[in-house]
Amino acid sequence: MKQLIVTADDFGLSLAVNEAIEQAYRKGILTTASLMVAAPDTADALARARRLPGLKVGLHIAVVRNRPILPRGSVSLLVDDDGNLPHNLVSAGFRYFFLPRVRQQLEAEIRAQFEAFRASGLTLDHVNAHNHMHLHPTVLGLILRIGAEYGLRAVRVPCESALSLWHISQSQFLPRLLSSIFLRPWVYLMSRRLRRAGVSYNDFIFGLHDTGHMTRKHVLQLIQQIPDGVSEIYFHPATLTPPGKRPLEDEAACAEELETLLSNEVRSALQQHEIHTISFSDLSTSPS
Repeated sequence: MKQLIVTADDFGLSLAVNEAIEQAYRKGILTTASLMVAAPDTADALARARRLPGLKVGLHIAVVRNRPILPRGSVSLLVDDDGNLPHNLVSAGFRYFFLPRVRQQLEAEIRAQFEAFRASGLTLDHVNAHNHMHLHPTVLGLILRIGAEYGLRAVRVPCESALSLWHISQSQFLPRLLSSIFLRPWVYLMSRRLRRAGVSYNDFIFGLHDTGHMTRKHVLQLIQQIPDGVSEIYFHPATLTPPGKRPLEDEAACAEELETLLSNEVRSALQQHEIHTISFSDLSTSPS
């Protein structure tokens, strides 16, 4: 059986993102959304989620390239002079792994984000991390340990096979292959830890190398490659910002991703290939 989780990340980032997620669920193929609890428009996202009980919502933990939920004084070792979490992923990864005091504040921030999600009253569908930082062994370990107290049952595994997509990767095949080879040991270790913790996860993912460019044509090609098992396709949709409002970065691409999610052609292709759309909470046990 081919099962597909269709996810939108960054729920709460802006009103344009929130509106797109609501449209994609009501009129399109979207099944889940990943909520950023410290984002500018989280309150609006929560109001929409409560109006859409069928939309499954998970926690999109941010430990880089965002604002923390804790006050600056509590995470002084995590943030820069402007109060932002690290922008450089490599530097952040080394600090999170090697510096005990930094890890203590990181743990406090992750716990606070879980606590904020619990306070929303929503059922936790899954957990992932902004910029896939949950691949980092320290971050993943904290998510698993803290998440066990908050009903964690499923985590996204960001593993996209470049080999299975070679014929639609075109000139980008070689860098994608190298990226896939580099990530594979980390993905293997991550999957082992999830199995040991009894946490469910997807077998395959699509969108890792095409974030912001999940066009209708590209997704139709992806659908033909979806294997048996549990796959996830994730998007970053947004509506176009009205005149006079501050636009999102790469706004046109985000709007095109919304069009993909709303496409009747995409919906028909899923039916034609007998692909059943689900959410993470439909997974009862971890894949073997």
